[in-house]
Amino acid sequence: MKIVALFFPKASIGTYLVAMAVAIALPIFAFVTLLLLQLEDNQRSTLRRETAQDALALSRIVDRQLQDMATTLRLLSSSPELENGNLAAFHQRTETALRDNTLFVIAVDRNGQQLLNTRRAFGTPLGEIANTAALQSVMTSGRIEASDVFRGRTSGDWVYNVTLPRKNDPVAALIITQDAKDLGKLVTTEGLAPGWSAAVIDQSGHVVAATGPTDLEPGMPFDPRILPAFTAPRGVFQDETILPHMLLGYARIPGWSWKTVIWGPIAQASILSTWRFLIIGGVALVLVAVLAAYAVARQVRTTIRDIAEMANRMGEGHIVSPVETSVIEANQVAIALSNASFDRSQTEDRLRFVMHELVHRTKNLLTLAQAMMRQLAKQADSVETFQAAVADRLDGLVRSIELLTSEQWGGVSLRRVVDIHLQAFPQSREQIDIIGEDFVLKPDAVQNLGLALHELATNSVKYGALSVPQGRVRFEWHDVKEEDRPDALLRFTWEERGGPPVVEPSRSGFGSTVIKAHAASAFRGTVQVDFLPEGLRWVLTAQRAMLERD
Repeated sequence: MKIVALFFPKASIGTYLVAMAVAIALPIFAFVTLLLLQLEDNQRSTLRRETAQDALALSRIVDRQLQDMATTLRLLSSSPELENGNLAAFHQRTETALRDNTLFVIAVDRNGQQLLNTRRAFGTPLGEIANTAALQSVMTSGRIEASDVFRGRTSGDWVYNVTLPRKNDPVAALIITQDAKDLGKLVTTEGLAPGWSAAVIDQSGHVVAATGPTDLEPGMPFDPRILPAFTAPRGVFQDETILPHMLLGYARIPGWSWKTVIWGPIAQASILSTWRFLIIGGVALVLVAVLAAYAVARQVRTTIRDIAEMANRMGEGHIVSPVETSVIEANQVAIALSNASFDRSQTEDRLRFVMHELVHRTKNLLTLAQAMMRQLAKQADSVETFQAAVADRLDGLVRSIELLTSEQWGGVSLRRVVDIHLQAFPQSREQIDIIGEDFVLKPDAVQNLGLALHELATNSVKYGALSVPQGRVRFEWHDVKEEDRPDALLRFTWEERGGPPVVEPSRSGFGSTVIKAHAASAFRGTVQVDFLPEGLRWVLTAQRAMLERD
């Protein structure tokens, strides 16, 4: 303590401000040149790091595209039409699903003979695929791979393939192909400095897609002098002989054989040319600070004391009023302290309310989950069946909760609720007609209606109209008026047509409980389920006030 008191004796704030200004001035003269040199080096390091990060960001964009294509292949591989060998129906379904995309699907046998190609009408004579080497690599590895860029026989343009091997015959592999120019739309130099370029390179070192001032086209080889330097997952390459006054960043696309690269000129002004000006300006600013420090100190001291008094009162739990001083920043602090004291009181009330709501909603969700698992446990004949049933129902419940959370539990539009639950069945989405005027549902109605919709769609995909390509479903809601009911009513109708013959189930399961008893109870309405010969018909009539948010 004596040593501290020797160097920091009791003194006024003015004395310490002057001493601080002098202490700042002395090292400035000694280190200014070193700091300027270090700043220049830091800027170069920052440029290298940002270049590598930009290449990584581009690799993530391309990886997302390849992953989406791989996911589409997995979904298509398990389609009923393909499993049943109905290639014509599979061609029609796939062509319809990908109509708005730039992707095309090819089914081939083990020798590379095309069985169908959505670029051509089904039944058109097709030959072998152009890139049989990529097919053999996939069949050997047994996993999804992206091919090198090559000239497609059917399209005549530069294309690339993402191939999924299958163990079934005659379709030994499914391929999604895309023109390289369409992938090039994702390769952008937005956010990069002028004069920079970007490209995607395949495993053999050829350009898949590129953009920027360079003249690289799909299929062109990238500079072979640079490719051997791409040893790390990501990094930078700089060589004044190969790329004079330029910097190149690269990144491997995780899980794929491709790489992304960006490169461009280095435009960095030297800092050393301004060192004299900075030193002179620094000295002048320090002198002004020393002269002004003492004059400011007295006013600052009074202001600090007033602010400290406010803070003490706030710490005691009082709502404090802001003090008025001649220092604008101090006035802002005083106002902030005053607002904080008021906000703290409001926050305490809000926390109590949030805790109450959290406990209430948690209890409701746990009660619903417990009831769901009890019902499913009674019907399941094995642990695997029980797990699959619980996972499917919980997925429907999670979709509703995610919607409500995104809206902070303030309600969700009916259209969004319908869309989010039907997204679980993408191959059947175009078979469903949705008719009705949109409005905002209450949080409880989002969960309960979501459960019913999920059960109806799941049942239809398994046994009803959505289990066959020609089946149709009409989901409609509208207002109804009844003479003995003065309150407004809503009627929801789920009607199926064109499916397999309908047979009324011999026993009632959990799904029947959800669409009948649970739906009627949750909305204080009535539910009618008819197993008509032409298809299932489900009708819910409920009070509009039980569904619509005020």
